[in-house]
Amino acid sequence: MALLRIALAGEGGQGVQSVAEILAEAAYNEQKQTIYIPNFGLEQRGGVSIAFIQVSDERIGAPKFNKADVVIALSERAVGRTANYSDQNTLFVYDTGFKVDSGDLPREAKKIIGLPAIDTANQQLHPRVFNIIIMGAVIGLTNMVAFEAAKEALEHKLGYKFEKNPNLRELNFKALELGKKMAEESLKEGVF
Repeated sequence: MALLRIALAGEGGQGVQSVAEILAEAAYNEQKQTIYIPNFGLEQRGGVSIAFIQVSDERIGAPKFNKADVVIALSERAVGRTANYSDQNTLFVYDTGFKVDSGDLPREAKKIIGLPAIDTANQQLHPRVFNIIIMGAVIGLTNMVAFEAAKEALEHKLGYKFEKNPNLRELNFKALELGKKMAEESLKEGVF
């Protein structure tokens, strides 16, 4: 796998950092080189939180990057904060559950995709698995890790919750699968 740079951004409390951490662990478990750098303000809830992830089969040279291969913005403010990480090679993804002014979307992105992750979580599963849908979408868009590796890392991170409530395991795995399929379909359909 060539170097893949991802910027994942959302409001504090949306689980952006948890998703990034799980994806980095899954990549590491597949013997890939990975760097995860969290970026959030003093307020962990209410501010925009950005996770920078890099994955490669080869050694990663620099911990930071200016332009991402994939940007995923999960809120209106996150769109504004991440547009500058896009260029003509960037796949820019945003959630369609909030209103986005087309002028706020990056002009240079290779492709812009809207995914209804928030609405899908609220209507089909549970609002709390919204971020797991996004995690599945990252896998569907990038193939950065195998689906089974992501499930194992998710089990490692949330296993203690799954033990208390076994239904949560099925709910999270279903959200992961749904996000992956949603992303794969969006790549086939083109720009929204």
